[in-house]
Amino acid sequence: MSRIHQLIASAKAGQPSGIYSVCSAHPLVLEAAIRRAKADQSLLLIEATANQVNQFGGYTGQTPAQFIAKVQAQAAGLGLATEQLIFGGDHLGPVVWRKEPAEQAMQKAEALIAAFVEAGFEKIHLDTSMACADDPAALPDEVIAERAARLCAVAERSARPGQTLCYVIGTEVPAPGGVAELEHQLEPTPVANVQQTLDSHQQAFAAAGLTTEVWHKVIALVVQPGVEFDNQSVHLYQPQQAVELSHFIKAQPGLVFEAHSTDYQNSALLRQLVQDQFAILKVGPELTLALREALFCLNLMEEELQPAVPSNLRAVCKAQMLASPGYWQSFYSKPDWQLLYSYSDRIRYYWPEQPMQQAVQQLLNNLAQPVPLPLIRQFMPDLYPAVKLGQIPAQAKALLLARLDAVLGSYATACGFH
Repeated sequence: MSRIHQLIASAKAGQPSGIYSVCSAHPLVLEAAIRRAKADQSLLLIEATANQVNQFGGYTGQTPAQFIAKVQAQAAGLGLATEQLIFGGDHLGPVVWRKEPAEQAMQKAEALIAAFVEAGFEKIHLDTSMACADDPAALPDEVIAERAARLCAVAERSARPGQTLCYVIGTEVPAPGGVAELEHQLEPTPVANVQQTLDSHQQAFAAAGLTTEVWHKVIALVVQPGVEFDNQSVHLYQPQQAVELSHFIKAQPGLVFEAHSTDYQNSALLRQLVQDQFAILKVGPELTLALREALFCLNLMEEELQPAVPSNLRAVCKAQMLASPGYWQSFYSKPDWQLLYSYSDRIRYYWPEQPMQQAVQQLLNNLAQPVPLPLIRQFMPDLYPAVKLGQIPAQAKALLLARLDAVLGSYATACGFH
């Protein structure tokens, strides 16, 4: 039994337990998550999406094996035990190649799945919900399920002896990277649709020659619980609208829901999601947004200190995004305030670029000495009391990590980690 299976068994036994999934490849986000898991002595689920990491490098320039090796080395350096780490692959399917014909995209998706499993990823999200170039706009459940079973078979063939795998399925999957605009009325997935998803996938697994043992590795379904965000709005979880979903999943042995786009929900609602057996909570953009907020606050402090060589971080960020609009132009109607401050946080795709990294490093170099407390009070008032008491060092990196930990702490509490 995998470690996630054990956690889900606790949830099914009535304990309010869950796990949060950190969907980010940013080193500072990962450091904060590692430190949080070490402090809580908890499991840490880190997921890479097919856009971030794939056999061709993704936008981070890392293959699945390189991603795991880098995170493992970072965790070891910070003293987190290897057995506390779980790696997941998110939106693994033809999504990256959806502008290509379906068969061509699926062949690349098969290679993607194999690369993730061979690298040591344990939790595999089989996402075949996206239509490809020669597909109808809306794929039937049966086609989605057939393709998911095809990818699952590849994962099973690619697993090493003794390697534990678990799978996440679902046809009502939020778009990777978020949505440009919220639906006016965001309705939770109807229970009939969830039952249809289960039935079609179970039939497709059997048709593909996958055994009952393999089917029991399916631990979760992605559904819409009624949570989402766009550039400037957040749909908060309304438990009363998800009562039927909660009752349904509680009756399914070994299965929970996986909730995507839980970013920007408040702490109480995150706890309620876990209690309603949305036991896997995905978070990503809120973490990189918190990182961006903290960096920009430090940039304002830096400007007040008037260093000889300023980082000009905010200006560099805007210039990079305007020079390469591919990651944001389908989300923002024009390059206004949303470019840097949107909930969608499309700026996260640009941090690996050299000018951005150089600007961040210059900022941290300029703030190498302790930051004056009045500047922290002015630009990071949420952290000021803890800094004044000596609980957080008045150091730039410590302030960054503290802002990230505030987000992670809400998820850790919701999942029963502390």
